[in-house]
Amino acid sequence: MTSYRLETAGDANAIEALVAQGFGPGRFAKTAYRLREGVHHLAPLAFVAEREGALVATVRYWPIDVGGVAALMLGPLAVRNDLRGQGIGIGVMERSLAEARTLGHRAVLLVGDEPYYGRVGFAAIKPAGRITMPGPVDLRRLLGLALVEGALDAMSGAIRRAQLDEPVSAASAALAVPAKQ
Repeated sequence: MTSYRLETAGDANAIEALVAQGFGPGRFAKTAYRLREGVHHLAPLAFVAEREGALVATVRYWPIDVGGVAALMLGPLAVRNDLRGQGIGIGVMERSLAEARTLGHRAVLLVGDEPYYGRVGFAAIKPAGRITMPGPVDLRRLLGLALVEGALDAMSGAIRRAQLDEPVSAASAALAVPAKQ
């Protein structure tokens, strides 16, 4: 039986191992990772799945800004390789998205496969290019989910960090929304 809970500090090594197994070292070069650099994930939405006492899946969310509108970026979602296809990833996403709704978040974006993420309501952003990422990304894989009806409809523009928690390189700092004076 699979159970879902918020991640704890003690889960850090197991989470890193799951993400490394699922995405490898090339993940650090992806645009979505550039948006996460220097930003803390949102702990109230960081869920894990456990089975027989072992951590088997993880999902995290990050604060982003889309043309001046706050949203969430989902990812990474990682499931232990030998357990893929058993609904564990969908389960941990459903649990975390329910919490995001409860906490008042309005919209979630991600880069991924629509047939998979569509199972929890994500769909390609239409028209393609209405919302963009600051680096190379296949815009057909940019997906969104409105947690509040109509929340995605008025969004347009570039995705940027909503905050910067730690110093990063000058190039990646440019991805952050400028601080209000």
